Amino acid sequence: MSDYLIKAIAADGRIRAYAASTRLLVETARRRHNTSPTVTAALGRLLTAAAMMGSMLKGEDERLTLKISGDGPVQGLVAVSNARAEVKGYAFVPDVLLPPSPAGKLDVGRAVGAGTISVTRAIGVGEPFTGTCQLVSGEIAEDLTYYYAASEQTPSSVALGVLMNQNNTVRQAGGFIIQLMPGVTEEVIARLEERLRAITSITSMLESGMTPEDILTQVLGDMDLKILERVPTAYRCDCSRERTLETLAGLGKKSLDWVEKGLPTEVVCEFCGMIYQFEAEELREAIARREASRAAADDAPDGEDV
Repeated sequence: MSDYLIKAIAADGRIRAYAASTRLLVETARRRHNTSPTVTAALGRLLTAAAMMGSMLKGEDERLTLKISGDGPVQGLVAVSNARAEVKGYAFVPDVLLPPSPAGKLDVGRAVGAGTISVTRAIGVGEPFTGTCQLVSGEIAEDLTYYYAASEQTPSSVALGVLMNQNNTVRQAGGFIIQLMPGVTEEVIARLEERLRAITSITSMLESGMTPEDILTQVLGDMDLKILERVPTAYRCDCSRERTLETLAGLGKKSLDWVEKGLPTEVVCEFCGMIYQFEAEELREAIARREASRAAADDAPDGEDV
């Protein structure tokens, strides 16, 4: 079954909830980047969170970027999502190998280490907004829970999980985000906290066959739960040869001095591994077009489009 997430409300709209099943998405990321099991779990959690958080965006051109910078051996993680819950991402060091944690699980916290988590929203108009806070555990779900409370003043419960097969492929992956809106009553909060304490792990719920709908029903089923939307989610990189060429041309001759020497350029996409190769003459022409366009724009009278 394809990956998807659901959006829901409960308690007369005083609770906003999202839940996702992302096994294929995370497995695609594992194959693209050849990640070790611990890094697969770390990146998979971040990608799952990005898919749900991206689905909260309103505009078609809006983007959300989650970035973790840590002093652990993985060094950092990046995940980017759009409003359609299409995500891409990578780990700075994809092949970290660590022994299991004292609890016998993949030691994501140790792989990430101490550092920061940042959330950037690019809404298409004006400068992107970025919120940053310290990591509290490196386990990502706890870090996002703290981020929402500290940076966005939105009490939230975030659960994320990735379960691996013995052959290091992804067996289960998913998560949920449950957020309290203004006006929620203490009684509802107490009931929600009781339900959340009863959950062992998100992967155990998925492994038992539960769907995102089942998960939210177990947590919020007696709080007037309403499923609003079901959204497909997938790992999808939007790079292209044309966009890469335009990006290189925007750097200009000074940054690409080897082009004047007639040397070719090779670019590897960090998100999908696609390799783009450009001959020097092709880059020279692209740079010339970009510079001519800028000059025309500078010479145009105020208020006149070029």
